[in-house]
Amino acid sequence: MLKRSLDISLAGLLLALTLPFLAIAAVIIKLDSEGPVIFCQVRMGRNFRCFQLLKLRTMRVTSGGPAYTLGADLRITRSGRWLRWLKLDELPQLWNVLRGDMSMVGPRPVVPELATEFRQAYAQLLVARPGLTDPATLKYCREAEMLALVVDPLEYFKTVVTPDKLRISEAYRQRANAWSDVGVMVGTALALFHSSWRPRFSQPVSAGRAELRRSSFRGPYEEEKCSGD
Repeated sequence: MLKRSLDISLAGLLLALTLPFLAIAAVIIKLDSEGPVIFCQVRMGRNFRCFQLLKLRTMRVTSGGPAYTLGADLRITRSGRWLRWLKLDELPQLWNVLRGDMSMVGPRPVVPELATEFRQAYAQLLVARPGLTDPATLKYCREAEMLALVVDPLEYFKTVVTPDKLRISEAYRQRANAWSDVGVMVGTALALFHSSWRPRFSQPVSAGRAELRRSSFRGPYEEEKCSGD
């Protein structure tokens, strides 16, 4: 009950404060490319109930393409690159929080295909609402830039990044409370405004996907936040 009250209060306040930025972004998006300002995509929510996640549109309207945005996707517009880098494209999800689809802190909502592929792990995580941010989101806050540097972004995303995210998110879920959520939100704010940050990540590994999935929840929890080198 306390978590939901905090979600509503913070989401409402932040949405009111960021309305001018959303208005400016909407104008820029319309001038940059054809299409709607808001992009909607089906994501997996609490107890495997799907919902429409809202984002500012950062890609050209096309007839197809993969559901994942991995690395330097050619569909991303000029304005979209800046919106993604500044994370402004995520602001409409404050409305998802107000609606009850999401929480301020929780594992990032994923497309249904990914939740199905890693169903056992998501069955544990999605007993609660997905969120705007959590420790796994902080560790991979520049995920697209990281994936742009690997030979096979999709394979690396499936065998390395996703299992690691699931491990971190599940470890956090087991110990989360109101104060730890506040700490995650403060860490997220610091990461967004830390101009000297550079992405830090390990090199691709050669282990098979099955082995990685089995070992994805092993080992102690290590909360990693974006920091400068």
